Amino acid sequence: MPATNTRGRRALEAFLWGAPDAWPDPRIPPWSGGHRRRFGGGGVSLLELVLVLALLVLTAAIALPSILGGLDNARAAAAARHIAGLVRLTRVQAATRSTRVGLRFEQAGATYHYAVYVDGNGNGLRSRDIRSGIDTPITPVERIGDRFPGVTFGVAAGVTRISDGGPLMGDADPVRLGSADTLTFSPLGTATSGTIFLRSRKGRQYAVRVLGATGRTRVLEFRHETGSWTAR
Repeated sequence: MPATNTRGRRALEAFLWGAPDAWPDPRIPPWSGGHRRRFGGGGVSLLELVLVLALLVLTAAIALPSILGGLDNARAAAAARHIAGLVRLTRVQAATRSTRVGLRFEQAGATYHYAVYVDGNGNGLRSRDIRSGIDTPITPVERIGDRFPGVTFGVAAGVTRISDGGPLMGDADPVRLGSADTLTFSPLGTATSGTIFLRSRKGRQYAVRVLGATGRTRVLEFRHETGSWTAR
């Protein structure tokens, strides 16, 4: 082989692999860890890659419970804000239409479905008028778990009453709007007083509270750490 070609080949190998002492031994399989394949004088071994991957897996395992807990709480908070938004929509519709409009909850097994209805004949929202189509819905019938997975209408263990801090049983009625489970607004903005309780799969507790005389709506969160309710 001409000397020129030999020098050119070695120059190319030196450029790609570095100095000759850094060249890999072709007799040693690259997966054995017996040498490092180097580019520009640096590189990593298979053992180092395994260690890095192990650290990444360990970090993810440590962070995962915190991430899932944050997601659980975020869904419950979003569900409470959604219900509060429907309450405010109901109030606006009552004023706009100059008639009674109500957010009605109906129990279906272990859960509830709900929608906003308009009084169609001036006698208030009634179950028979809803069934006959006189009082018509202006929002789709929904279930909270369909929009916010893991969230239900309910009361978690250890939650206290909003009014006086007394114990609230875990099996207590989560929709406290009177016997009809309907939050009705008049054209003047007054409403049925009541509270709607929502909880997450991991026990995060929220409540949507409506003051009847003013129609004011508040979203509250129960802090298990302090045993008290705070406004959101």
